[in-house]
Amino acid sequence: MSRPTASVPSNLPDPAALTDAFHVYEVEVDDGNVRYYGEPLDGEDTVVQRLAPRFRDRGYRIDLRYETGEHVLVATERSLAVDTVPWTNVVLFLATVATTLLAGARWYGLPVSDAPLRVLEAWPFALAVLSVLAIHEFGHYALSRHHEVEASLPYFIPVPNLLGTLGALIRMNDHIPDREALFDIGVAGPLAGLAATVVVTAIGVSLPPVEVAGSELVQQTELGYPLLIQGIAAALGQPLAYSDPSLMVNPVVIGGWVGAFVTFLNLLPVGQLDGAHVTRALVGDRMDVVGKLVPAALFSLAGGLLVFADGQAAFIWVVWGFFALLLARVPGAEPIDQSSVGPGRQAIGALTLLLGLLCFTPIPIVVSV
Repeated sequence: MSRPTASVPSNLPDPAALTDAFHVYEVEVDDGNVRYYGEPLDGEDTVVQRLAPRFRDRGYRIDLRYETGEHVLVATERSLAVDTVPWTNVVLFLATVATTLLAGARWYGLPVSDAPLRVLEAWPFALAVLSVLAIHEFGHYALSRHHEVEASLPYFIPVPNLLGTLGALIRMNDHIPDREALFDIGVAGPLAGLAATVVVTAIGVSLPPVEVAGSELVQQTELGYPLLIQGIAAALGQPLAYSDPSLMVNPVVIGGWVGAFVTFLNLLPVGQLDGAHVTRALVGDRMDVVGKLVPAALFSLAGGLLVFADGQAAFIWVVWGFFALLLARVPGAEPIDQSSVGPGRQAIGALTLLLGLLCFTPIPIVVSV
C-alpha cells in the first residue's frame, strides 16, 4: 500500500529514535494523529511499554495496532481539558437522577402512580445514592488529573431497579506513568467513597424512620448491614431496625449501604477494579496470582450460603463469581515505570483493603417473593 509520506512534527520522536523497538518505514499525519508504519521488534506490550515514555514526555499517548496487514504505531495528543459539553455524561446523569428518584419513591412508599410529582419527595434518597457514587468517581478523576492521566468525567448507569442505578465509572484512555500513580488513582475512589458513606450513613440514621406499612417493596426486601454501617449506627446510638414492623430506617441509610457495598465490590483484586489497581501497585506481577483466587473465593462463599443459610444471597455471589472470571481475562493496568511504591503507600493500601472488609456482609440483600 502506498500513501503520501509526511514529516514528523518537531515535537515528536524522529523515526530513527524508535529503532530499538519499532522499525519505521513510513509516517502519516492523519487528523491530528501521527501514524508510524513499521515492524515491531518485540511483543506489542513490550514495544508500547518501551516507547510510551518518549511520547508521554512530549504530550502524546501511543497505541500499537494491526491494520490491513500492517503494524501502525498511532500517536495521539493527550488532553486533560474538557473542551466541550460532555453530553453523554450529562444525559446519563439526568437519567440516573430520574431512576433513583423512582427507586426512592418505592422505598418511601410514595403513591407516584396517583400523584406523579410526589416522586420529587424522594430527593433525599436520590441525593444520598448519587453522592456516594459521584464522590467515589471524582476521587479517581481528581487523582488522574493530579498525575496528568487522561480520564473521562463519570458515566452514571441508570437502571430501573431497587436502587435506580448500577453505579458509575470513569474511563481512562492513557498510559499510567508509574506504580505510585496507579496506586493513587486506584485508592482515591474507595477512600473518597468511604468518607461519603460514613457521612451519608450518619445523617441517615439520625433522621426519623419512615412509615412503610403500605410499601410492598419494603415488606419483601431485607438489607444486610456490614460492620461499617452497624458501627456508625451504634456509635450514634441509633437503631437499624424497629420493633414496629410498619417502620424502617430512613431511606437515606440505604445510600450509605450502597456506598459500602460498592466499595467492597470495587476493592476486589481482579481485572480493572480498584482493588486490582491498588494490589498491582503494591505487589506488581504477583497480582495475576491474586486475581485468579477471587472467583474461587466468591463461588466458595455462594456454596457456603447454599449449605448454611438456605441459599440466601448465594445468587449474588455466583453472578459476581462469573463476572470475576470475565474480569480476570482482561489485562490489568500496566504502569510504565514498575518501581515499587514506598512504605507510606503500602500502609495506606493495607488500611484501605481492611476498610473494604468492614464493608462486606455475606447476605447483603434478600428479596422474598
